[in-house]
Amino acid sequence: MSKSYIKNRSLGILKSKFRSAFSTSQALESGVHPRDLYHLRDIGLIEQVSRGIYKVIDTDIENLDILVVAHRSPNAIICLESALSFHEMTTQIPRSVNIALPKGAKQPKIDHPPITVFRFSGEAFNCGIGEYEVNNEKVKIYTPEKTLADSFKFRNKLGMDVVLEALKIYKDKYRFDARKLMEFSKICRVSKIIQPYVESLLP
Repeated sequence: MSKSYIKNRSLGILKSKFRSAFSTSQALESGVHPRDLYHLRDIGLIEQVSRGIYKVIDTDIENLDILVVAHRSPNAIICLESALSFHEMTTQIPRSVNIALPKGAKQPKIDHPPITVFRFSGEAFNCGIGEYEVNNEKVKIYTPEKTLADSFKFRNKLGMDVVLEALKIYKDKYRFDARKLMEFSKICRVSKIIQPYVESLLP
């Protein structure tokens, strides 16, 4: 077989199987030889977007940074500003991917994109996790209500203006679920702080 045939075959496999970011191990499991994978990278037909993570050139991937982090740190949950951005509940552009990890969990070594790690404990980490489709992949992101509760908890880091903007957008964009919001706020220990804002938005 010619090198051109092998190159086209390997690229065809990657294009057909991965409409999103993919890892080295995923490429190899799909039948692409390591030599062909690196050759495709070296001649500019695939792009390395993080260590061990690639995408086919000219593939438009929405929320690429979130996908890369999900590949690199599968136990992390997308949270706070990144979750607000994903749910379209903020006008801010996150400067890093915000992820939640349990207290004591090992810090992920991710060179790109930049990440900011927030430590959650017990139920505050495990509750309110949604699985959302991002470019045909399932990514763990906190739900809008859990993200709002977390935002009130970390209001000093995010800024109260960002938190209140998110609450207003949530009311306008989603079905306002005060029960869920208060349920998560109790878990995050901010119910007394969030309750007056919630009551002011109730009909």
